Amino acid sequence: MKNRVGTIDAPGIPETIPNHSQWVLGQGIGAWFCIDKIEKNTYNIKRYTPKGSIDCDRVFEIEENASVFNIKEPYHFTHISHCAKCRIAQNGITFVFNYLNS
Repeated sequence: MKNRVGTIDAPGIPETIPNHSQWVLGQGIGAWFCIDKIEKNTYNIKRYTPKGSIDCDRVFEIEENASVFNIKEPYHFTHISHCAKCRIAQNGITFVFNYLNS
């Protein structure tokens, strides 16, 4: 048996959370993350508690890195992701999304 102290596995996804949300395992507790494209490099990212309450709902801008993030291809949220900065891995590349504080 693996030592899983300080982490929890994904609970069943609550009905209040979009089906395309992803569980990000955390230390102490995890969270659900959901991303939707707004325009070219701007995205809406929402974070939900394990029970389905919204933690944050913000607009993020992707950092330019000469690669193209394609929301229609497989991706997964990675650590460290929170309400100010999120990281998403796709095709061996980690994309960084920064909260637009405007």
